[in-house]
Amino acid sequence: MSKYNDGIKLMEERCGNGKEVLIGLATIALSANAAGNPRPAVRMVCAYYEDGVFYVSTDATKNKSLQIEKNNEVSVCGLDWFAFQGIAENLGWVKDEKNAQIRANFKKIFGWFDKEGDENNPDSIVLRITLTEGTIIDNQQKYGEWKYDIDFNNKVVK
Repeated sequence: MSKYNDGIKLMEERCGNGKEVLIGLATIALSANAAGNPRPAVRMVCAYYEDGVFYVSTDATKNKSLQIEKNNEVSVCGLDWFAFQGIAENLGWVKDEKNAQIRANFKKIFGWFDKEGDENNPDSIVLRITLTEGTIIDNQQKYGEWKYDIDFNNKVVK
């Protein structure tokens, strides 16, 4: 098995398999700092992971959504020893027919979704975060490596 496949398998074990994962989602704030430079903005969100993508239920009017509209490059990290960069995309209203499978996954995976998801609100959206690159650490070296620097686009470990 390749190092890339080992890294992906590790990611699936930690974040996949239909489980809710708490991740830090970092965006670029809309307001600059005192020197006029961009500022990071980070918050914790509930997500589920599948095939190199995190899915998040959120509201289109929230700061994270507005920030992503302006700059869709994001970073994510988790307590399961990973940090990745990715591209975020608003897939639209959670009840849109094209989001039916994701909505079904939200209902199955997020125990809070039926009560808190506000899915009848057209601003209740699906946020897709497609991972591009980053690192996952395996302190146990389960597959032989301690650190996997994954390039999702080229499907390699650097």
